[in-house]
Amino acid sequence: MATDLNGILTQAELRLRAVKRLTGASGSHDSRLSGSAAFQVLHDLASSPSTAAAAMALLHELQVHQVEVDLQDEELRRSRAELESTLFRQVQLYDFAPVGCLTVDKGTVLRELNLTAALMLGCERDKLLRRNFDAFLAPQSARALQAMLTRVDQGASPVAAELQLVAGRRTPRGMHASISRDPDGQHFLIALVELAEQGEAPVQPSPADGR
Repeated sequence: MATDLNGILTQAELRLRAVKRLTGASGSHDSRLSGSAAFQVLHDLASSPSTAAAAMALLHELQVHQVEVDLQDEELRRSRAELESTLFRQVQLYDFAPVGCLTVDKGTVLRELNLTAALMLGCERDKLLRRNFDAFLAPQSARALQAMLTRVDQGASPVAAELQLVAGRRTPRGMHASISRDPDGQHFLIALVELAEQGEAPVQPSPADGR
């Protein structure tokens, strides 16, 4: 039976190639023509007693294959919906986390930040991207930040310190900052938590790994 089916498939392919050459069909119309011609081939083969059984077997295989394709398409659609839902949830968790989350490069240029961090810096998120984070810090804290990035770059991760944030014209605010390396190896992740009590905060970086 397998030999008969292979022979039918070969005949069908030759028939389709001949129709395409005679009509000069191409593009999307070509796919519609091929489908129509394929059914015509099956009809012709089913009409002949010598090939009718093989043609019906081939038709059954095609129907089973179509059901498999439909099921695969349904599964792909379901998986895509689940992935989109998960991604949306993760974005929500990042944006509305009660901690300011920032991603900076070695020059402290802001690459990513959540809505909480934007609120801390007192500006719209889109306007903060590609600006230097250390420009929002008191001078001594800016130097401490650079020292922290250097330590993390050398392998000491995470590193934590208290920094003075002077965004806008607001009174300086103490922030607990924790820095670790971004998994991409090129950037740094910073988490900011505003201190409950305002005042002079030490800015010397200290490791958060218990060393």
